[in-house]
Amino acid sequence: MGAGLIVAIGAQNAFVLRQGLQKRQVFITALVCVLCDAALIVLGVAGFGTLVSSSALLSTVAAWGGAAFLFVYGARAFWSAFRAGGLEVQSGPTLTRREAVLSTLAVSLLNPHVYLDTVVLLGSIGGQFRGGARAAFGAGAVTASTVWFFGLAYGAARLEPFFRRKLAWRVLDVLIGVVMWSIAASLVREALA
Repeated sequence: MGAGLIVAIGAQNAFVLRQGLQKRQVFITALVCVLCDAALIVLGVAGFGTLVSSSALLSTVAAWGGAAFLFVYGARAFWSAFRAGGLEVQSGPTLTRREAVLSTLAVSLLNPHVYLDTVVLLGSIGGQFRGGARAAFGAGAVTASTVWFFGLAYGAARLEPFFRRKLAWRVLDVLIGVVMWSIAASLVREALA
C-alpha cells in the first residue's frame, strides 16, 4: 500500500528524478524525502490522520494551498520544456547541500498529496491495526519509501544516456507539468464540491 502511494509520479518524485539524472546532491535529496515520509507516516499511523481528515478547515486550506503550489510547479515545468535550448543533464547551477535540503523540504512538505497519502490514507489504514501490527504496517510503509526514493535517485543515473537528448528533457518536463496541473485541478474541484 505504501509503495503504491509513493511511486505515483508527483512533484517530489520528479524532483528526485531530476537530481538523480543530474547527479547533484543525490544522497541528501533521497534522505530528506525518506525522513519527511517517515515522519508523516508515523504521524498518520499514530492517529493524526484521522484528526486532519475530520477538519473541514484544514482540508480546504490544504486543497487551495496545494493547488497553488502545484500550479506554479507545473508552470515552471512547462517553461523549462518550451524555453529555447531545453536542458542538458550537466547544465545549470549545482545546488549546495543547504539548497538541496531546502528545495527537497519544499517539494516534499508544500505538496498536499504527501499529507493525503501518508498522514490521512496510510494513517487511516494503519489505524485499523492494533499494537505490533500497527507498528509493522508503519515500518513497512517507511521501508517502501526508503527503497523507492534511494532507488529512484540512484537508478536515475542509468537513464542519463537517454536524457542527454534535449527532447527527452522536454518530454519529461511536459509530462511533469501535465501531472502537476491535473492534480491541482482535482484539488480545486474537491475544494469547490
